[in-house]
Amino acid sequence: MAGHVEAGIALYRAGEGESGAPHLLHPVSEAYAEEREGLDAIGFDPAPFQAVSQALENGRPAAEIEPQLKAVEANLAMMREKAGGKPDELIAYLMKLTVEEYGIGVTDGAVSDPGEYQDAWGFAVVARQIAPQLPAGDSEAVIEQLDALISLWPENAPIVTGNPASPESVIRQAARVNELLLGA
Repeated sequence: MAGHVEAGIALYRAGEGESGAPHLLHPVSEAYAEEREGLDAIGFDPAPFQAVSQALENGRPAAEIEPQLKAVEANLAMMREKAGGKPDELIAYLMKLTVEEYGIGVTDGAVSDPGEYQDAWGFAVVARQIAPQLPAGDSEAVIEQLDALISLWPENAPIVTGNPASPESVIRQAARVNELLLGA
């Protein structure tokens, strides 16, 4: 879920609230209730997510609700910490999701499914957030490769462009990350 929300927040901050809305609704929409199972036990706080959803519905710009966006980010970080898991395994899983979602989102040289294209970016960003938890000697190289992966999208947000990177580029870059993880 964190990948969806990261994409939504970035799009909202980039002035693309309409594109970001579906991603930001994951934590509070009934359609995604199954994804939320177990989140209460690790500290899910629906209030900031609901405030952001309401602001989106009201057409408020991101600058007006920056404290709520930061509260969402803080809640995600806290839940990720409480959930635990091995950083290398989490990043490898996120690389798998990134490749899968990007392959659905970009076909024939164009963004064919904006939501999947944006989700792929969110998963790569979450992997980047986890990478500093790797052992000190390994994290720098993984971070460098994750930064290169994220740079395949427009800077700061997965805004749909007419010239997306090829799925093969994303596959190659994710493979570089995975190769480093195997050595970690």
